[in-house]
Amino acid sequence: MQALEGVKVLDLGRALAGPMCGLMLADLGADVIKIEPPGLGDDSREWPPMVNGESTYFMSVNRNKRSIVLDLTTAEGKEVMLRMAETADVLVENYRSDVMDRLGLGYEVLRKVNPRLIYCALTGFGRTGPRRNKPATDVYAQAFAGIMGLTGEVDGGPLRVGVSMADMTTGLFGAYGVLAALQARHLTGRGQLVDTSLMEGQVAFLSYHITAYHATGKVPQSQGAGHPSIVPYGAFRCSDGWVAMATFNDRLWQRAAVGLGLRELAENPRFLTISQRLANREEFLDIVNARFLTKTVDEWVAIMEDLDVPLAPVNKLDKLLADPQISDREMLQTFHHPAAGEVQTFGFPVKFSETPCEFRRPPPMLGQHTGEVLREYGFDASHTGVQA
Repeated sequence: MQALEGVKVLDLGRALAGPMCGLMLADLGADVIKIEPPGLGDDSREWPPMVNGESTYFMSVNRNKRSIVLDLTTAEGKEVMLRMAETADVLVENYRSDVMDRLGLGYEVLRKVNPRLIYCALTGFGRTGPRRNKPATDVYAQAFAGIMGLTGEVDGGPLRVGVSMADMTTGLFGAYGVLAALQARHLTGRGQLVDTSLMEGQVAFLSYHITAYHATGKVPQSQGAGHPSIVPYGAFRCSDGWVAMATFNDRLWQRAAVGLGLRELAENPRFLTISQRLANREEFLDIVNARFLTKTVDEWVAIMEDLDVPLAPVNKLDKLLADPQISDREMLQTFHHPAAGEVQTFGFPVKFSETPCEFRRPPPMLGQHTGEVLREYGFDASHTGVQA
């Protein structure tokens, strides 16, 4: 058994935020039907790199789903969609907030068809407010919501986080909201609208920065790999690469100082506490940075592990995926795809003792399951609204 076994999900997501939400539910056992428009389908099917015509980007977030093609602008496509919604538990979409309403398939319409339906809408800014119909992408959200304003070197320009964090966290928050709504429905018998956005997820991630700004009135600035409240904390260059170290209390710094051979620095009254080290950050880090340059990454890792100091190599992807912890935690999964062949992607990041996740299906080809799904709902396999 899986946690969401028996739950039916209609996934109208495209690109990343919506598909990520659907993926989380699919991995937990839900029957997720990915509904794609005719032509190219999900936008991300065209995003390189490609393997035998299949996008690795698309394949990374669409496993465990079935794909059907429907033209929701036609009467036939709407008819199929409405019938599917009658028995669905969840619908996920990440269009602008007015698109589904204009199609005649918005929340108010579908809740009348199925009062138990949980309708999860992922947008750029939410379904209310002056920006509700504005377009937004991952980099737009990172910029607008302040993440890029905090990311980058102290004296450099803003940087986008190296993964599509706004999209992916929105998908995660959406799945979190769906699970809460399923529990609420268990108590009340009623579905509801789950409404979250790229902006809101990024603002939530500002967390302690918001609280500190309210308390001090100081606008937080980019710290590079450093931390505004803790030092030493961040990335340090070694003789052959980089490490990251987090001495988030004075006891850890005392141990790190032993490993660095800087006992005298740890005993200096100007650097005894976190507050004192912050007050003298530049002078302090000049000494620490110079010491890290004297050894290799592996040497520092070995020294600090012996002292139980949290210090890690700054890994590139190839080295990370070769680490035995990754395989032990099943964080790499391999599928056989009918066109792309062997496909490798990330595993589910939560483990369950009683309802483990299963990787049942490879990412679907466009419309691969159209006939199969339509027959399940009593339609002829050609009843899609798509012109031949």
